[in-house]
Amino acid sequence: MATNRTFTMLKPDAVENGNIGAILELINTSGFRIVAMKLTQMSRKDAETFYAVHNERPFFGELVEYMTRGPIVAAVLEKDNAVEDFRTLIGATNPAEAAEGTIRKKYAASIGENAVHGSDSDENAAIEAAFHFAGRELF
Repeated sequence: MATNRTFTMLKPDAVENGNIGAILELINTSGFRIVAMKLTQMSRKDAETFYAVHNERPFFGELVEYMTRGPIVAAVLEKDNAVEDFRTLIGATNPAEAAEGTIRKKYAASIGENAVHGSDSDENAAIEAAFHFAGRELF
């Protein structure tokens, strides 16, 4: 059964390029409610832990460097069918392949700098939200 929450991060490139407001506007107009949000910066240890699933991949070091180079916006979103609907809203990892109107089509520069993260499953949404937010921060 699908849950009603998902997790997202606006990545350093989206923050650096001043796209926080525009991306949040797309999220809101797509029917998501923000139930937790903060501007923060991941430490090297945070990024290595969060992306541990990729630690054997050749891009892992670049990913850690990228995710720690500047602030991110972490958020928990609520909507019916949240994970699947948000994955649709963000679009394909490669912005050249992303559908028109998606966040990555509009704001991502490349596969590596793809503006936004979205959980890929209900289980990962819960894990990722708990990584960034204490229970008292979630409403």
